[in-house]
Amino acid sequence: MSATALAADSARSLGARIAPLSERAPKRKLDPQRIAAAIALLILVAFAVVSLVRIDISVPSMLESVGNAQRFFERVGGLSFPEPAKLLQLTVLTVGLVLTGTLFAAVLSVPIAYLAAENTSPNHTLRAIARFIGVFTRALPDVVLAMMFVLLFSLGALPGILAIGIHSIGMISKMFADAIEQIDEGPRLAIRATGGSKMQEFTVGILPQVLPSWVATVLHRNDINLRGSVILGYVGVAGLGLEMSYAFKSLDYGLGLGIALVIFVLCVVMEMISGGVRVAMLGEKAGKGVFVRLFSRGGSPRAKAKVRSAGATADPVFASPEAALRRPWTPARVRTIVFAWIALAVVIAGVIVSEIQWSDFLTFWAKLPPVLASFWPPNFGSYGFERIFLAMIETIEIALAAALITFVVSMVLGSFAARNVAPNRAISGGARLLLVGIRGIPELILAIVLIVITGLGAQAGTIALAVGGVGLLGKLIADSFEEVQRGPERALIAVGSSRTQMFFGATLPQGAQALIGHSFYLLDTNIRAATLLGIVGGGGVGYYLLNAGQGSNYQLVGSIVLMILVTVLLVEGLAMWMRKVLR
Repeated sequence: MSATALAADSARSLGARIAPLSERAPKRKLDPQRIAAAIALLILVAFAVVSLVRIDISVPSMLESVGNAQRFFERVGGLSFPEPAKLLQLTVLTVGLVLTGTLFAAVLSVPIAYLAAENTSPNHTLRAIARFIGVFTRALPDVVLAMMFVLLFSLGALPGILAIGIHSIGMISKMFADAIEQIDEGPRLAIRATGGSKMQEFTVGILPQVLPSWVATVLHRNDINLRGSVILGYVGVAGLGLEMSYAFKSLDYGLGLGIALVIFVLCVVMEMISGGVRVAMLGEKAGKGVFVRLFSRGGSPRAKAKVRSAGATADPVFASPEAALRRPWTPARVRTIVFAWIALAVVIAGVIVSEIQWSDFLTFWAKLPPVLASFWPPNFGSYGFERIFLAMIETIEIALAAALITFVVSMVLGSFAARNVAPNRAISGGARLLLVGIRGIPELILAIVLIVITGLGAQAGTIALAVGGVGLLGKLIADSFEEVQRGPERALIAVGSSRTQMFFGATLPQGAQALIGHSFYLLDTNIRAATLLGIVGGGGVGYYLLNAGQGSNYQLVGSIVLMILVTVLLVEGLAMWMRKVLR
């Protein structure tokens, strides 16, 4: 038999053996829950499209309204500002109350997150309670909390501090609990095996691993709180927001827009400072959006290369435990200590400039029962349930439509901002800079300007939410794409794929789960933000919420808050289910 015949016979016998194996190979079964999740996602997208059609954002009509803007600014004249001393005092007060409120939330979020995390919570009951506290505080609009605290405490910064702090607990504790659930259990179990206490397990085995995530979340929340502090001025919280609300209510648009410009610059500066703090404290490379673990061995690849080139080892080796305790004062250690003391000084200064009336904490208890009783039982007043319900539906439509616009735009901007997707560093850097500028614009200020141009209604609120969301979602998408595994990307490039093929074949599939989570987070945020934009005429239930608060109709306020709470809980439950199913 020839060699060719032998090869053919061997191939046939091999094929005969492989065929039964392929027939017996297990086939992946379709998961009914994954199918249900996909259908639910498609239904949600369909609702968003219908909402966008119903709101009827007309670009030609908006272009025609540019003439209204021109006439408005001609009538306003130029921008005006408060006196320099007063402007400085208002700016310092606003920053102080935001920093203090965020710190208040950061401290309280630690025990709540510890109880909410599945791997650290003592039992299911405490975990459920902690999770509910997080969802409840996240669902309560900070403007409603500010309304209540204005009734309980003296006018000033304290109602804003408490409103910002309590509202922020939900998001910080949620992100912190998620980080705790993803830790490496090795250090914690080692401490437990040596007889360590629960406190030692947390401070030595858990906290060092989650500290980067916690710091990043707190800084991010501080930026959001600064932009959100503007709306608190409409319910009596001192600061730039209150001064701006007075200006617009008195039709002094030049002063109102001048203060709005100051707030915008302040938000951009705070965003840049937060980025610098993240770089200094967490070792985050500027513009990359990826946190380097504080306790990883040897640091970043570039740092390891520098150490090797210097002829030293990447990991420090000490002759004895005593030598390890006497660490040398390297420039990195000095920088860390200096930044820690600066951060402490800023926190103390924030508390001082807030001018908190500490005696209020002794006297507000007597006011608490009647104030809480004024919100109950829920009552829709002269408006009736139908009108408030339809306004709530409009709020949801605004949130869905804005989320859809944001997602489409953010996919483009966020992709170009990711350094592993963008064609070059110039494009990624430019996209990052644009996202920072967009994030600096408070949605409320943008809504006011759009209302002036296009008039009252859902169009202005939707566009304001969509633009504001691009800054947030675009950054999250860019960070998620930069954090994917590089192996599949390199493999596609190695076989001759284009960057577009690499993106759709490797980057996007790996980041899909994060995209879903970020999109639901955006929708959750949009529902609350759409409520607040209604306060200045952006459509939805916010208009009725502000009128009820200013008219002391707190039973109607309680009814609206319950509707918002139910909506947010439904979105939260859907998001948790989809993340679990599509994981």
